[in-house]
Amino acid sequence: MPYRQRLIIALDISSGQKAYETVERLKDYVDIFKVGFELFSSAGFAIIEQIHRLNKKVFLDLKFHDIPNTVSRAASLVTKLGVYMFNLHVSGGMEMMIRCRESVYETALKEGITVPKIIGVTVLTSLTNEILKEELFISHGVISHVKRLSALAKRANLDGVVCSPQEISLIKKTCGKDFLVVTPGIRPSWSPPDDQKRTSTPREAIKQGADYIVMGRGILRHEDPLKALELVSVEMMTA
Repeated sequence: MPYRQRLIIALDISSGQKAYETVERLKDYVDIFKVGFELFSSAGFAIIEQIHRLNKKVFLDLKFHDIPNTVSRAASLVTKLGVYMFNLHVSGGMEMMIRCRESVYETALKEGITVPKIIGVTVLTSLTNEILKEELFISHGVISHVKRLSALAKRANLDGVVCSPQEISLIKKTCGKDFLVVTPGIRPSWSPPDDQKRTSTPREAIKQGADYIVMGRGILRHEDPLKALELVSVEMMTA
């Protein structure tokens, strides 16, 4: 895929109006925009409709994690919205993931619309081996946990997973090259560090096999976001 189809811009913005203006400014260079908790809590379904009116795609990043019935009903609703992709926590279990997938396919068939991609969240990029062990009482490390959760997501017939750049090649080897990998924690060299611990550059993530990379602050907070996009695109193409 061309870089513009693999780069997802995270709209980590609290204002619906500012988010819309950002999409309008970048729409000629990027195809997919991520709507997460912060923006959705502020702007709701309206921002999804506004992005669609600009003929852009939405990755709805709400990380569903609840009992199977609740998640399946929520999945049906977001399918009707026409989102390109949404995610859920693999740690919600096999039944939750299967019920979600069935609901999505049934809704898409009934409504005559495209089936969105369902992506499983493995281990958040803010978590480390120490946090897993000392706070969550998970005895094995991040790499092993990501591998187990990715295999579970594949068994549930999800389209792929979200993981840090450090686990991309492992997941591709474990789950196959057609199993999608969506990678946050992407930081170009000029971007300052933040709360994400397991990060990488756009070039390295693409080299490792990422299908989609998610970037927000590294581009949106640059003094010239369009220039930042140009630099990122060069990194991706040279990979």
